[in-house]
Amino acid sequence: MLRRILLGVSRSPKIKKAVSSLPVSSGIVARFVAGETTPEAVLATEKLVSNGLHVTLDHLGEDTTDLAAATATADAYLELLKQLSEVGLTQHAEVSVKLSAVGQALPGDGEKIALENARTICLAARNAGTTVTLDMEDHTTTDSTLSILRELRQDFPETGAVLQAYLRRTESDCQDLAYAGSRVRLCKGAYKEPESVAFQNKQAVDRAYVRAAKVLMNGDGYPMIASHDPRLIAIAGSLADRAGRARDSFEYQMLFGIRPEEQLRLARQGNTVRVYIPYGVDWYGYLVRRLAERPANLQFFARSLISKK
Repeated sequence: MLRRILLGVSRSPKIKKAVSSLPVSSGIVARFVAGETTPEAVLATEKLVSNGLHVTLDHLGEDTTDLAAATATADAYLELLKQLSEVGLTQHAEVSVKLSAVGQALPGDGEKIALENARTICLAARNAGTTVTLDMEDHTTTDSTLSILRELRQDFPETGAVLQAYLRRTESDCQDLAYAGSRVRLCKGAYKEPESVAFQNKQAVDRAYVRAAKVLMNGDGYPMIASHDPRLIAIAGSLADRAGRARDSFEYQMLFGIRPEEQLRLARQGNTVRVYIPYGVDWYGYLVRRLAERPANLQFFARSLISKK
């Protein structure tokens, strides 16, 4: 119930304004967000890469309804890729892009604008020696996002996809995307969705995750297992072994600030582990979804409010 309430307010402008104005906000955000500026994001990347980890970076923002803001987000990615390239990090760092942040939600030609902005980012990423993954958002954008993915992959087949296990359609989408050269990140899903399109309880979501992971591991693509759940990570490893996969034919992904020791442990075992680093000033929606995922995160938030640190 608490998770549903938090997800319900994650896009509330009034609550966003209240939380964002708290004097403790910077301390709370620092747990889950690398910083508000590009140099801070690059610094966080350097630290993780020096420890044998890989990175994907997300310039925070979503549901943009202003063309100038969509263009500014695309430009922010270009600057990020430039700075990553200048310090030699693009071999280990890619970028994750939410299409609603680059124009998808704009009225009229939103999908076309998002496609062109994403194409510009993909070209910059390729020139820098790295890749782009298209983040998935709420279920109302799934078809549009997969359509844009298909368009992008005509020129940039290395573009990654994201599928959310809690959506009832995802096992079928995995089958469609489990082809050679297709990078697919499988996550549980972090948006409030109706029962008609998404599994609602943890057990059902976990079972759906395993079914989807099995499809990807037995396919010809490159699975990216995005989970912090020790049981699901172990199951994914077993599925990879059964499918005869080499360690470099799939990877694990985790969020910045969550289970950092486990990230290092998996990497030391010879696995590719990629850390999802969010950064930027528009951190509210991302933060609330992280709080909704685990009670421990909410407890951390509450302690921060009390301590005023």
